[in-house]
Amino acid sequence: MEQRTFERFRQLVYAKSGIALGDQKETLVSARIAKRMRTLKLDRYEAYYDAVVRDGSGEELTELIDSISTNVTSFYREPEHFDLLAGLLKKWKATGQARFRIWCAAASTGEEPFTIGITAAETLGVGAVDWKALATDISSRVLQRCKEGVYTPQQISAVDPVYRRKYFEKTTRNGSPAFAVNATLRAGLVFRRLNLSTPPFPMQGPFDVVFCRNVMIYFDNPTRQRLVAEIHRLLRPGGYLMVGHAESLTGVTNGFKGIRPSVYVK
Repeated sequence: MEQRTFERFRQLVYAKSGIALGDQKETLVSARIAKRMRTLKLDRYEAYYDAVVRDGSGEELTELIDSISTNVTSFYREPEHFDLLAGLLKKWKATGQARFRIWCAAASTGEEPFTIGITAAETLGVGAVDWKALATDISSRVLQRCKEGVYTPQQISAVDPVYRRKYFEKTTRNGSPAFAVNATLRAGLVFRRLNLSTPPFPMQGPFDVVFCRNVMIYFDNPTRQRLVAEIHRLLRPGGYLMVGHAESLTGVTNGFKGIRPSVYVK
C-alpha cells in the first residue's frame, strides 16, 4: 500500500470511528482489508478506498471499520471491576434502590456484557428488581456475535461452573461442543450499535455504572475528551466509571474523582 493511500484510509477511519491509526499500522491495515478486497474482487487498495467512499448505504464503511477494529476480550477480564460492581449493587439495593442501569460501552463479542449480566443477576436477583445492561459497539460483526451468545468451552472456562449451569445451555457450533447464553441471562441485556467518537448519544440515562474499558487507548485526546464528557453527562451523581487497567483519565478535563486506578466516581 502506498503511503498516500494509507493516509487516506487513516483519515477516513479517524473521521468515521475516532480510531487513530499510527504510522506503524500500515501493515496491519493492509492485511485486515485484504480479505474484504478479495471478496469484492478488487486488486488495488485505491479501488477499495473508492468503493468505501462511494457506497451510499454505508455498509462498506461498516465492513472497513469491522476489519480495522481490534476485539480482544474474555469473561471476567480484569475481575476486580466485577467484584466492585457486585459490592456497589448490593449496597445500593440495601438502601432501597429498585432500578439499576449499567452501560458496557465496548461490548466486543459479548464476554464483558454477559459477565456484567451474571454479576447483576447474582447480586440483584432475576425479576426481584428492575435491572438492565446496555451493551454497545461500533462493529456490527461483533454485535452479531453478542446476539448469538455462543462460546467455546475454552472461551467460557473463566465462568464458575455453577454459573455456567445456571446461565448457559450446552449446544454445538460447527460440530464442536459449545455453550449458549440462556433466556434468563439474555433478558437483562440490550445490544445496540454505537460510535463512541460521535457524541451526543441517543441514550437518556442516567446510568449507575459505565464500563468503558480498553477502548480509549485507540483514541486521541480530543476524542477521549468528548467521550468522557458524554459519559459524565449520562451517569447519575455518585455513579461509577470503570476504564481499562492500562487506561486513565490523566490529561482529560472531567468531573470525575479517582477512587483507585481505573475506577472513577461522578
